[in-house]
Amino acid sequence: MAIEDALKDLEPRLASAASEHGVVGAAMAVAVGDHVADEAATGVASLRTGAPVTPDTLFQIGSITKVWTGTLVMQLVDEGLLDLDKPVQALLPEFLLADPDVASAVSVRQLLAHTGGFEGDVLDDFGRGDDAIEQYLAALASKAQVHPPGAMFSYCNAGFVVLGRLVERLRGAPYNTTLRSRLIAPLGLEATATSADEAILRPAAVGHVPEPGGEEGKHMVAPVWSLGRAMDPAGAQLACAARDLAAFALVHLNDGKATDGTQVLSSESVAAMQQQQVATPGPADPVLGRGVGLPWILTRGEGPAVIGHDGGTIGQNAFLRVVPSEGLALVLLTNGGKDPLGLFREMVGDLLYRAAGITIPPSPRPPDPPVPFEPRRYAGVYERESTRLELVEEGDGLQMSVAHTGRAAELGLPVPPTRRLVGFDADSLITADPLPQSDERTTLTFLGDDGSGHPRYLHMGGRATPRRG
Repeated sequence: MAIEDALKDLEPRLASAASEHGVVGAAMAVAVGDHVADEAATGVASLRTGAPVTPDTLFQIGSITKVWTGTLVMQLVDEGLLDLDKPVQALLPEFLLADPDVASAVSVRQLLAHTGGFEGDVLDDFGRGDDAIEQYLAALASKAQVHPPGAMFSYCNAGFVVLGRLVERLRGAPYNTTLRSRLIAPLGLEATATSADEAILRPAAVGHVPEPGGEEGKHMVAPVWSLGRAMDPAGAQLACAARDLAAFALVHLNDGKATDGTQVLSSESVAAMQQQQVATPGPADPVLGRGVGLPWILTRGEGPAVIGHDGGTIGQNAFLRVVPSEGLALVLLTNGGKDPLGLFREMVGDLLYRAAGITIPPSPRPPDPPVPFEPRRYAGVYERESTRLELVEEGDGLQMSVAHTGRAAELGLPVPPTRRLVGFDADSLITADPLPQSDERTTLTFLGDDGSGHPRYLHMGGRATPRRG
């Protein structure tokens, strides 16, 4: 089916689906070939003001920013200023970790592919000054190693802040200044903001989070608009209209060219960014995909190859899927509500199937009957920066509780309820029931051996978490 047929009635279908999934506000854009072919908007930008979402409304894109940071890094490679396989310290000697041997070995490629191995969810705020990223880098000197460099994929926000500082060093300008001069301006993106100061000049969505103690499905405006400026290279503040994100994606569909023909990235770098660097552990996942490029996520599914990235900030969720062989890019931006992932499945999944025959795989479900497992082997405390997971034996099974710690706790991020775990396969468990606001289950994959018969790591949500006892 031609994409034009699939786009018929896009806006009313988005409005209906957003209402069904309890999403506060949403915007979509579809890029085909060398242009943005359609866009749609529905809902409100803020429950407090009631301002409607329009195609001009800016949404935070969260971790999709990592692809923008990766593009800035690959521009440096194109210019011969950077070698992906050289240690970061060769150009950034102040990059330090608790283990000096590790810090001296981590490469730029490993940071782009989330295999650097150090604590990734360092959410500390270092103010709004031009030195915020520099201060963040200094704070990493005390951070522990989660796993050896290159050993596995473990999602690492901190690694992209390091890359942002590398961009600052080699360009001689603050990260956001370079973002604007090297991407936003050459691409002609007029509805893109790199900070709250810029976003306030345009119609901008705010995030929404579950109301504490409120009835199920009831949401309120998030207590803060974004994380601190230091996290910008990983996805703290960058916000744009859906069509601007689609226009950015066109660079990666058209051999590095902007819509006006400007070459902003070499075709070789475009291809390199889409090549798998590491596989993602565990069962198939519609978000984490089957592997990671530099740093595109390579998704699983039937049909042509799909690359993409998602982003989650405080009460906002963004989704980007790109089908290089079909010259197609799909953007969905939301500002919170009951089930944004369900809206993604319905709207983006439908367009992928109708335009290119691509099926998004279903989320894993508990097998019937569940695979037998030994609870004692997996029970214990697993902990990393910002998160503590406790698996406790109960009867012949396990209960999992999750707690945010440090800065994550201060931000008031929603804490999932305690959930029962059942066996999924030889190395994985799965939550028996979904979260209250969606139909999604969570899988936990266990890796390695700590020498006492217990796994060394619990891999969940893209992160490897060491067992502490």
